[in-house]
Amino acid sequence: MQPTERLILGPKSRVSLLGSQAQDREIPTSLPITNVRTHPRVSDGKEDASIFFIGTATTVLEWGGFRILTDPNFLHAGDHVHLGPGVTSRRKTNPAVDLDKLPQMDCILLSHYHEDHFDQLVEDSLNRDFPIITTPHAKACLTSKSIPEPFRAIHDLDVFESILLEDPTSIHTDPTNGNSTTSVIRVTGMPGKHIPPGPLSVINDILSAVPPTNGWLLELGWITTNCDHHFDQNTDEELKTGYRIYISGDTLFVDELKEIPERLNGKRIDLMLVHLGGTTIPGPSAPLVMVTMDAKQGIQMIHLIDPDITIPIHFDDYDIFLSPLSDFKNEVEQEGLRERVVYLERGDQYRFTVQDSFHDGDQ
Repeated sequence: MQPTERLILGPKSRVSLLGSQAQDREIPTSLPITNVRTHPRVSDGKEDASIFFIGTATTVLEWGGFRILTDPNFLHAGDHVHLGPGVTSRRKTNPAVDLDKLPQMDCILLSHYHEDHFDQLVEDSLNRDFPIITTPHAKACLTSKSIPEPFRAIHDLDVFESILLEDPTSIHTDPTNGNSTTSVIRVTGMPGKHIPPGPLSVINDILSAVPPTNGWLLELGWITTNCDHHFDQNTDEELKTGYRIYISGDTLFVDELKEIPERLNGKRIDLMLVHLGGTTIPGPSAPLVMVTMDAKQGIQMIHLIDPDITIPIHFDDYDIFLSPLSDFKNEVEQEGLRERVVYLERGDQYRFTVQDSFHDGDQ
């Protein structure tokens, strides 16, 4: 078995998110939370982890010593992004927080190299040594010698490849045997297709107009280590998972997604962040091809993945999003799924509990 790559993160290992031009900025210690949401059916007020919604597909996951930023897009209303040959889009909303007002982060999860997920402001501003986990295609773009200053800390994952994020500050030792538990997050690339199957997909493969995209599976939990703080590289056996998050990425509802529940083999997804919007190109005046899920496909995804809770994101920030959130809400009501969906406004935080599966067993 190929050993799983490890990435040491946590408060003591953090590097600056932004480059040298922003080194003197005052760094906030927390996020500007507007409203807090919890599980609609079960909440004891003792939640220990959270998702903060900034806008588009940009979120912040916080648990223990981890703070992870997804698909950073910090443009404002009226700004434009370039999405491919002849395709641009105008942002309609503002992010809940600006890039230079973020607290310290550990790493970025980048689903694909598209400006509505990694805008030019972000690319120009980031510290080149800040860790980014992304697709092989995005890594090739971000480390290319053709750009003025290539990135130096890119970790690429193809579909079903994994990386283990470890926080060594969270080690807890059992005095009876010297063994310890360390908080970890295993990140696995999940399948996704931005272009529908058929002739358009073939043309896109030739022209490389729309980049390949990943979804993500995040397994939050613990690994048991020995007295020397080493663990078996076979993390499938060693990882005790307390919470699973699936992030769909910019995908359509395609056959490749059906492999996800097969690989999970009965293991439950606790939270799904689903990218909606019915993104249509080349634009609102000529809506020819849909490249992200609309409301109906979002419902299909809920039935396929069967998560405990779904949070829709990526639904109204750009003018090429032609399937409004209201469509999804109507479908949710018709399907009787109201208590399994949580809606976040920009600036809202959803809090949840990572079960102590080291003691209770994997779920």
